[in-house]
Amino acid sequence: MKAEFIFQTMQRHRENLVKILENTPEPALAHIPQGFRNNIWWNISHVLVVQQLLCYKLSGLPLNISDDLVRAYSKGTFPEELPNPEKRAEVAQLLVDTVGKLEQDYNNGIFRNYTTYKTSAGFTLTSFDEALQFNLYHEGLHLGTVLSLLKIVG
Repeated sequence: MKAEFIFQTMQRHRENLVKILENTPEPALAHIPQGFRNNIWWNISHVLVVQQLLCYKLSGLPLNISDDLVRAYSKGTFPEELPNPEKRAEVAQLLVDTVGKLEQDYNNGIFRNYTTYKTSAGFTLTSFDEALQFNLYHEGLHLGTVLSLLKIVG
C-alpha cells in the first residue's frame, strides 16, 4: 500500500480541524444542538483518540496521548468538559504532531502486529494498513459532522 497520500489527506483534515478549533468561540465548540449527541469539541478530540487506538493500541504499541484523553473521547463517550484554552492548545498540537509521528513510525516499520477489530461501521480491520485506511474514512465522517455543527451553531 502506498500510504503517502493517506498521510497527506489526514494532515489536511487535521489542519482544517485545528483552524476550526482555534477560530471557533468556546460556547460554539461546547454547544450540542438538538438532534446531536456530541459537540464540535468532542468530535475533534474523538478523531485524535480513535487514530491512536486504531493504529497504536491495536498494534500493541504505546499511545502518544494521555489516558485522560482516551477516557474522555473514546467511542461511546459524551461531552463532559468544556474546552478550556490549555486543553484546546494541547489537542490542536496533538492533532498535528500525531500525524507526523504516525507517518514516521509507519516508515520505520514499527507496525508489525495487529489485533483484529470490528468497527461500529461494520468493517473488520485485520491489519495496520486496513486501520490506516479506515481511520481516514472515520476522520472524514467526523470532519463532516464538525462542518455541519458549525453551520448550526453559527
